[in-house]
Amino acid sequence: QGHLVESGGALVQAGGSLTLSCADSGRTFASYTIAWFRQAPGKEREFVTCISSGSGITYYSDSVKGRFTVSRDIAKNTVSLRMNALKPEDTAVYYCAAHQGTGSRWDTDYNYWGQGTQVTVSS
Repeated sequence: QGHLVESGGALVQAGGSLTLSCADSGRTFASYTIAWFRQAPGKEREFVTCISSGSGITYYSDSVKGRFTVSRDIAKNTVSLRMNALKPEDTAVYYCAAHQGTGSRWDTDYNYWGQGTQVTVSS
Protein backbone atom coordinates (compact mmCIF):
# COMPACT_ATOMS: atom_id res chain seq x y z
CA GLN A 1 0.00 0.00 0.00
CA GLY A 2 1.24 3.49 -0.84
CA HIS A 3 1.53 6.50 1.42
CA LEU A 4 -0.43 9.74 1.18
CA VAL A 5 1.75 12.66 2.22
CA GLU A 6 0.73 16.30 2.55
CA SER A 7 3.26 19.11 2.40
CA GLY A 8 3.39 22.88 2.21
CA GLY A 9 1.84 23.87 5.52
CA ALA A 10 3.27 27.03 7.04
CA LEU A 11 2.64 30.20 9.03
CA VAL A 12 1.26 32.94 6.79
CA GLN A 13 -0.24 36.38 7.38
CA ALA A 14 -3.90 37.09 6.68
CA GLY A 15 -4.45 37.95 3.04
CA GLY A 16 -1.52 35.85 1.91
CA SER A 17 -1.37 32.73 -0.23
CA LEU A 18 -0.13 29.20 0.25
CA THR A 19 -0.04 26.01 -1.82
CA LEU A 20 -0.40 22.56 -0.31
CA SER A 21 0.53 19.37 -2.12
CA CYS A 22 -0.64 15.77 -1.75
CA ALA A 23 1.53 12.96 -3.10
CA ASP A 24 1.15 9.17 -3.16
CA SER A 25 3.98 6.74 -3.79
CA GLY A 26 1.72 3.71 -4.31
CA ARG A 27 -1.36 4.90 -6.18
CA THR A 28 -2.16 6.58 -9.45
CA PHE A 29 -4.16 9.63 -8.44
CA ALA A 30 -5.94 9.79 -11.79
CA SER A 31 -7.92 6.71 -10.72
CA TYR A 32 -9.09 8.25 -7.43
CA THR A 33 -11.24 11.08 -6.20
CA ILE A 34 -8.99 13.26 -4.07
CA ALA A 35 -10.33 15.47 -1.31
CA TRP A 36 -9.01 17.97 1.19
CA PHE A 37 -10.41 18.20 4.71
CA ARG A 38 -9.32 20.38 7.59
CA GLN A 39 -9.71 20.34 11.34
CA ALA A 40 -9.18 23.24 13.71
CA PRO A 41 -8.69 22.78 17.47
CA GLY A 42 -12.01 22.11 19.18
CA LYS A 43 -13.90 21.74 15.90
CA GLU A 44 -15.10 18.83 13.81
CA ARG A 45 -13.32 17.82 10.63
CA GLU A 46 -14.56 19.98 7.76
CA PHE A 47 -14.80 19.28 4.05
CA VAL A 48 -12.79 21.76 1.98
CA THR A 49 -12.74 20.54 -1.63
CA CYS A 50 -12.48 17.49 -3.86
CA ILE A 51 -11.68 16.65 -7.46
CA SER A 52 -13.50 13.70 -8.97
CA SER A 53 -11.85 10.88 -10.92
CA GLY A 54 -15.10 10.06 -12.70
CA SER A 55 -16.17 13.44 -14.03
CA GLY A 56 -13.10 15.52 -13.25
CA ILE A 57 -15.23 18.28 -11.78
CA THR A 58 -14.45 20.00 -8.50
CA TYR A 59 -16.49 20.85 -5.43
CA TYR A 60 -15.81 23.47 -2.77
CA SER A 61 -17.26 24.30 0.59
CA ASP A 62 -18.93 27.70 0.85
CA SER A 63 -16.27 28.89 3.27
CA VAL A 64 -13.45 28.55 0.70
CA LYS A 65 -15.25 28.90 -2.63
CA GLY A 66 -13.64 31.62 -4.73
CA ARG A 67 -10.44 31.60 -2.67
CA PHE A 68 -9.15 28.01 -2.94
CA THR A 69 -8.41 25.99 -6.07
CA VAL A 70 -7.74 22.25 -6.30
CA SER A 71 -5.92 20.79 -9.30
CA ARG A 72 -4.22 17.63 -10.56
CA ASP A 73 -0.76 17.23 -12.00
CA ILE A 74 -0.96 13.86 -13.74
CA ALA A 75 2.73 13.75 -14.67
CA LYS A 76 3.82 14.32 -11.07
CA ASN A 77 1.00 12.20 -9.61
CA THR A 78 0.08 14.98 -7.20
CA VAL A 79 -2.92 17.07 -6.23
CA SER A 80 -2.43 20.67 -5.16
CA LEU A 81 -4.55 23.04 -3.11
CA ARG A 82 -3.90 26.70 -3.89
CA MET A 83 -5.17 28.93 -1.09
CA ASN A 84 -5.55 32.66 -1.65
CA ALA A 85 -6.81 35.50 0.53
CA LEU A 86 -6.20 33.45 3.64
CA LYS A 87 -8.09 34.27 6.81
CA PRO A 88 -7.37 33.39 10.45
CA GLU A 89 -10.41 31.09 10.32
CA ASP A 90 -8.52 28.96 7.77
CA THR A 91 -6.08 27.92 10.50
CA ALA A 92 -6.25 24.13 10.79
CA VAL A 93 -4.53 20.86 10.07
CA TYR A 94 -5.20 20.06 6.42
CA TYR A 95 -5.64 16.43 5.35
CA CYS A 96 -5.52 14.81 1.94
CA ALA A 97 -7.84 11.83 1.36
CA ALA A 98 -8.60 9.42 -1.49
CA HIS A 99 -11.27 6.95 -2.56
CA GLN A 100 -12.33 5.20 -5.77
CA GLY A 101 -15.85 6.60 -5.93
CA THR A 102 -17.18 9.93 -7.13
CA GLY A 103 -16.84 13.24 -5.34
CA SER A 104 -18.05 13.30 -1.76
CA ARG A 105 -18.05 15.74 1.15
CA TRP A 106 -18.24 12.96 3.74
CA ASP A 107 -14.99 11.94 5.39
CA THR A 108 -16.39 8.45 6.02
CA ASP A 109 -16.41 7.81 2.26
CA TYR A 110 -12.64 8.12 2.00
CA ASN A 111 -10.41 5.09 2.48
CA TYR A 112 -6.92 6.57 2.49
CA TRP A 113 -5.62 9.52 4.47
CA GLY A 114 -2.45 11.44 4.99
CA GLN A 115 -1.20 12.57 8.38
CA GLY A 116 -1.96 16.24 7.80
CA THR A 117 -0.04 19.48 7.47
CA GLN A 118 -0.47 22.52 9.71
CA VAL A 119 -1.62 25.82 8.24
CA THR A 120 -1.60 28.82 10.57
CA VAL A 121 -2.91 32.21 9.45
CA SER A 122 -2.03 35.15 11.66
CA SER A 123 -3.95 38.41 11.84
